[in-house]
Amino acid sequence: MNILAIDAGNSRIKWGFADDSGWLRRAWIYTADAASIGDAFKALPAPARIVVSNVAGDHVRYAITRALAGYSIVPLWVTGRDEQCGVRSGYAAPAQLGSDRWAGLIAAWKLYGRACVVVNAGTTMTVDALSGEGVFLGGVIVPGLDLMRTSLSDGTAQLKLQPGAFYYFPDNTADAIMSGAINALAGVVDRMSGYMEETGQRTENSGPLVVLSGGAAALIKARLNGAVELVDNLVLEGLLEIAKQE
Repeated sequence: MNILAIDAGNSRIKWGFADDSGWLRRAWIYTADAASIGDAFKALPAPARIVVSNVAGDHVRYAITRALAGYSIVPLWVTGRDEQCGVRSGYAAPAQLGSDRWAGLIAAWKLYGRACVVVNAGTTMTVDALSGEGVFLGGVIVPGLDLMRTSLSDGTAQLKLQPGAFYYFPDNTADAIMSGAINALAGVVDRMSGYMEETGQRTENSGPLVVLSGGAAALIKARLNGAVELVDNLVLEGLLEIAKQE
């Protein structure tokens, strides 16, 4: 069965085409270029199912809808649910949970089936707690790496945005900003792991597994404590699982 999965985020629209053997092709375009997304699909075989996560607004939904208009099947637009693919939602209003977060939780459960801190480090960073019984306990949203750095540049007179790198003890402003942002993001992830351990969400021998995805994932991974798994695109993996089970 051919499946086209589309993950429309604030900065990029990522998509993948898969059959029963796995991914055949994956690529992305900038969300600002959403009107051209149909060009990417012209060389693909006709999919049997199309599944979409969109957190980028109505104008992007319209662009994707236009791009898919030539197919004879109706796309599945993912929304948060009470329960799906073995994951149960503890959100106060499950439908209000971002479709990207929901797909990421489903992917983490499918891939690892254990207590996890599910992290998507993109334009914003989401850090979600998934219990060992497959229950989404809740999570937090913080500015992503670039948003943190840009906010300092925009909000101060002397902290201009410049390329920087991570150091334990930065000795210049650019590195101080980059290192501070990475430390802050890693701290949120470690703190969520700590909360899960404090509330008994751990296996016999270890705490929760951190499942990490997104553009800043590699930078954050090096600064984390405990077990970490890096997944190239957690949302696409979750969308694929949803398409298979719907």
